[in-house]
Amino acid sequence: MATAETTTLTVERREAAGSRAARRLRRAGNVPGVLYGGGEEPVAFQVEARVLRQTLAHSHAVIELSVDGAGGTPVVVKELTRHPVSGETIHVDMLRVRMDVAISATVVLDLTGAEDAPGVKEGGVLEQVTRELNIEALPGDIPDVIHLDVSGVQIGDTITLEAVTSPRGVTLTDDPETVVATVTPPRLQVEAEEEIEEETERVAEGETAEQAEEAAGEQSAAGETEGGSEGA
Repeated sequence: MATAETTTLTVERREAAGSRAARRLRRAGNVPGVLYGGGEEPVAFQVEARVLRQTLAHSHAVIELSVDGAGGTPVVVKELTRHPVSGETIHVDMLRVRMDVAISATVVLDLTGAEDAPGVKEGGVLEQVTRELNIEALPGDIPDVIHLDVSGVQIGDTITLEAVTSPRGVTLTDDPETVVATVTPPRLQVEAEEEIEEETERVAEGETAEQAEEAAGEQSAAGETEGGSEGA
């Protein structure tokens, strides 16, 4: 559900001084970041990793960002860079926004009701192909997540973006034919069918070989008969 609630995050201005300084910040438990957009100059900042983690875990799309205790500015997280091994945030980009101007954003897609789906109960494998949706909305209307009920899917179904209903004020910007999820037959069943097909092919090939041998034998016998008749 969309909401206009915001959470305040206080950060400290920093000097943009390259990767070595950024590493020092991270070793001290801080995350470097940059605030930009809104027709103003970019501002480099730092924030405690613990504070940033807690804020992102409990905030909605819009955050009130306060730099050095100044008045809050509505922002959204534009990009989070995470460590490839630990998964910890090592850099964050914030974008200034106006609450009355729509922006582009990505939202997590959550599939619900899978345990009740006939195709899943019959052993089908539900695979979520698309996990994030590109949307356009006012900052205050950006939902935390978009849900899709898949409780009615059957084995063999392919679910596309057309099945997703966006919340009020939110426009989905991806191709409507984008595949969201599929329900495939149980793997054991697929393997059994493949084995049957392979065995059928082997039998057919064997019968063809036997037929060829029989035909060759008949031709050879006919030749010997003809030769014997001529000698007589």
